[in-house]
Amino acid sequence: MPPRRRMFHSFSVKNYTMQTPVWQPQSGREFANNGRLCYTYFAFAKFTAGFSEKGASAMGQPLWLNFTARPEEAGLTLRNFLRQQGVSASLIKGVKYRGEGFLVDGRAVFTDHRMEAGETVRFALPPEEETTVPPQDLPIELVYEDAHTALVNKPAGMTVHPTLNAADGTLANAWMGLLHRRGETGVFRPVNRIDRDTSGLVLCAKNAYAAAALARNVQKVYLAVLQGVPARLQGEIDAPIDRASGSIILRQVGPQGKPSRTCYQVLAAGQGLSLAAARPITGRTHQLRVHFAHIGCPLAGDELYGGSRARIGRQALHCARMTFESPGVEGVQTVDCPLPPDMAALCETMTKL
Repeated sequence: MPPRRRMFHSFSVKNYTMQTPVWQPQSGREFANNGRLCYTYFAFAKFTAGFSEKGASAMGQPLWLNFTARPEEAGLTLRNFLRQQGVSASLIKGVKYRGEGFLVDGRAVFTDHRMEAGETVRFALPPEEETTVPPQDLPIELVYEDAHTALVNKPAGMTVHPTLNAADGTLANAWMGLLHRRGETGVFRPVNRIDRDTSGLVLCAKNAYAAAALARNVQKVYLAVLQGVPARLQGEIDAPIDRASGSIILRQVGPQGKPSRTCYQVLAAGQGLSLAAARPITGRTHQLRVHFAHIGCPLAGDELYGGSRARIGRQALHCARMTFESPGVEGVQTVDCPLPPDMAALCETMTKL
């Protein structure tokens, strides 16, 4: 087997000047008490108003989608027109064989129909296929929900999907339990996944159309408590990440790894720790944990990559902000999620930098 091509010759932390910082507080009350970091810095307003066990759409009612052809799209087959709107081939097939078919201006048509400017395609999302994940009556915190999208605040210690070592008690089981209580059917479609001991936001697509649409435009910002203070308070870590030899879990920086980039900004420091906001540009396994360890500042509590559990019993990493465009909702949505108590406690004596 030929060796993989060397993609990098050196690794670096670059000075990184951005038009907007990695982290911009959404509240004007970030710091108080003579510059000491206060818990109110992380007490963001959450979009929980109006959420209930009833969900964001009528129970049992199919969700209909509508798309109108523009002049430049005239002549496209219905199939190609829908693909240009972000409808996947598998969803088109599902509407055709498991759903109610396609209507163009109220007329039933096949997917080879040639679109004319101004025509509107209308179709209902087909019933969901069976899932093997059983519902469980577990707590689940929704911080945002609309007809297509949901954001869940996952606690540390919970896996996202069932595994051999965690067959139940997962976020997937909790989601299916929520649907069961609502009297709805569905499957669990996380757009992003975070480690078991990482807390914070998980973006979920509520249907097959939303899954593809959300995956194209989501941006995540994490808050991490680091051991020590990075030499540069704002920068970009550009270092390829590869699987460590002899391990199926451990990752490392190495020349044979995949390109990996992280932008970060140190927000506060104190008592030998610092608080950093980090935005992963790429999405490698354990990327933030590996990158911060690489620059000499492992995450507090992250024993796998050199951190100490003296002050916290898990890696101090929290997905704190999600920016996305939900189908059918105008504009870009930005949702924040407050730090959990274990990480907030580490930040109470920090001073803003």
